[in-house]
Amino acid sequence: MKDIKVIIDSNKQVGTDIFLMRLKGDLSEIKNPGEFIEITIPNYYLRRPISVHAYTDEYVDILYKVLGHGTKDLSEFKKGTEINALVGLGNGFDLTKSKKPLLVAGGIGIAPMYALAKEFNKLGIKPTLIYGARNTSDIVLVDEFKELCNVYLCTDDGSKGYNGNVVSFMKENSVDYDYYYACGPHGMLKALASAYSNGCVSLEARMGCGFGACMGCSIQTVNGPKRVCKEGPVFEASEVEF
Repeated sequence: MKDIKVIIDSNKQVGTDIFLMRLKGDLSEIKNPGEFIEITIPNYYLRRPISVHAYTDEYVDILYKVLGHGTKDLSEFKKGTEINALVGLGNGFDLTKSKKPLLVAGGIGIAPMYALAKEFNKLGIKPTLIYGARNTSDIVLVDEFKELCNVYLCTDDGSKGYNGNVVSFMKENSVDYDYYYACGPHGMLKALASAYSNGCVSLEARMGCGFGACMGCSIQTVNGPKRVCKEGPVFEASEVEF
């Protein structure tokens, strides 16, 4: 974990209330896809935890959805603005688990999948991505993902791709994989873990500190209480007591 100053290099809207921001600075503390950072937004007491979308030692991209006053203010930040961030948080995804990976994303849960797909590509592996959302306007960056993955789209209203959710798609279609990596709404992850145990889930939680001190993001697992910010956000699907 490292407390740093970063400069906003870009902050552009890529979907309905969805923004892609690039932050420049010393980001060498970020080691794995699936980690998150915490951003300080002026006039708000708690930092905002946001998944790492893409990263190098010199920059980090975050993909976020405007859901409240804090993220609304974040969406209005201009290029050149300096902000504070905690980086190198969370355990991230374990790429050694899979030779035929399946990425499963729901809504803004697509955010960490880009960095994960890039890392698999570096290993000569092209993952399969099943990406679900409520409707077409909630699906973003499809062309970018198609460069890295075999992509299947699902929408609740049938406006793009399969008419239904990602779990229903998996039940109705033959998907060749040996281990899945999932991020999305709690209900999606619960249904996925109930139907398929051979994978991991990246969880969201309200966080006070972001590094394990306050215990505010604890969840129940088969191995007792664990903190989403410290032992997570990535857990084995079979471990979480949804």
